[in-house]
Amino acid sequence: MKRILVSGGAGFIGSHLCTRLINDGHEVICLDNFFTGSKDNIAHLMGNHHFEVVRHDVTYPYSAEVDEIYNLACPASPIHYQHDPIQTAKTSVMGAINMLGLAMRLDAKVLQASTSEVYGDPIVHPQPEYYWGNVNPVGYRSCYDEGKRCAETLFMDYHRQNDVRVKIIRIFNTYGPRMLPNDGRVVSNFVLQALNNEDITIYGDGKQTRSFQYIDDLIEGMIRMMETEDDFTGPVNLGNPNEFSIQELAEKIIAMTGSSSKIVFKSLPNDDPKQRQPDITLARKKLGWEPTIELEDGLSRMIEYFKGSKTNK
Repeated sequence: MKRILVSGGAGFIGSHLCTRLINDGHEVICLDNFFTGSKDNIAHLMGNHHFEVVRHDVTYPYSAEVDEIYNLACPASPIHYQHDPIQTAKTSVMGAINMLGLAMRLDAKVLQASTSEVYGDPIVHPQPEYYWGNVNPVGYRSCYDEGKRCAETLFMDYHRQNDVRVKIIRIFNTYGPRMLPNDGRVVSNFVLQALNNEDITIYGDGKQTRSFQYIDDLIEGMIRMMETEDDFTGPVNLGNPNEFSIQELAEKIIAMTGSSSKIVFKSLPNDDPKQRQPDITLARKKLGWEPTIELEDGLSRMIEYFKGSKTNK
């Protein structure tokens, strides 16, 4: 049994990670300020004596005796991270410093949940880890993109300068139960619009592509990354290499829900990437990992979740 800290543990990804770690027999401290996280996401764990919840903002130092740290704390959807861009950047940068400082004091392993957004609007396709990206440092999305890039820098400098045992993953588009219905992310948006027979809103011409990974696959990759040898830091892409256009996704969800929704097109937001597809060669080699849940299977679970959710009208 390990004692494990998960910052952002009440969020979409964090709550699934906490559940997996508890089911694997570990003690878990869930750290969250509940800006985008929710107690509903972790309600099923509250009665477990191996699970502890602490309301805390990672921009301030935190101390506990733990063996491993998963640093997930940061709003991840454009609607939420652009709400207070300064706080978003502080969460990525100060949160990394505080979690790294704790790991250094404890000689604990620490994993940084970075993002495919570090690649920006890529001109290399698909995106391998050695690609440095095409990012606008002064754009509307840069509070998140550059915040995560700086966090990766800090992780590697703490590793090189202080021998902190670090792991870096870059998460590509991930979906599943407990996604917030109002966060503007494409899968949850389309499913809810389809279930309510509302117009499905596509921003841009619908030809831009994404690669959609189900949450269970991501969690498995995170666990495997944390278990790698100390001299392997990453970064490692975790995502589904199957690429779909946004219009294909909308049409698939309409068909699966039997919806009468029509597709409408609106202007593309600033700096929205045209292509996003991970090269997962390194994950296959070092983690023995690749996604196992096909899009149709994952979407059917997502549709059933939202059908039974109070967020659906």
